[in-house]
Amino acid sequence: MKIKSQTDLWAGLMFIAFGVFFMVVALGTPEFINQIVGQKLIPGYQMGSAVRMGPAYFPVVLGGILVFLGALVLLDAMVEEGPKVPKFHFRPLLFIAVSSLAFAYLLKPLGLVLASVALVFISAYGGHEFKFKEVALMSVVLVIFSVLVFVKALSLPFPICPDFIEVCPIR
Repeated sequence: MKIKSQTDLWAGLMFIAFGVFFMVVALGTPEFINQIVGQKLIPGYQMGSAVRMGPAYFPVVLGGILVFLGALVLLDAMVEEGPKVPKFHFRPLLFIAVSSLAFAYLLKPLGLVLASVALVFISAYGGHEFKFKEVALMSVVLVIFSVLVFVKALSLPFPICPDFIEVCPIR
């Protein structure tokens, strides 16, 4: 068969590779490979059953689903014509990485509110269209969601306000 979509081909192969990797790590290396090498490379975990799940159950099931989805995408690559491969843009990748690092370094001294605002603004600047009002609204929504979920509901010990503010109004 002829490959009609390069992006779907590589995406399907990537899904299959990740699924097989997680399944092998969870179950351990197969016995025939251990016999060739002479020792057990990856010991693996107990599988268990659906009623009494072992530590390997969840990664094996998800890995199997990932392999199945990868096979579907791979089949789609040979059946359906895909779009032209877009040019790779380095800027969004760079700004998302920088925003993640900025959040990690700013969380403790500036608190969750200001670190989240910095995260949203820096990562949004990496896109091809930056609209200040939309980004500001998104940062407010993300801050409210983060405080409600992570600090209030899950009781994670994130500092909400910066260190230099003595009495935080959001407690």
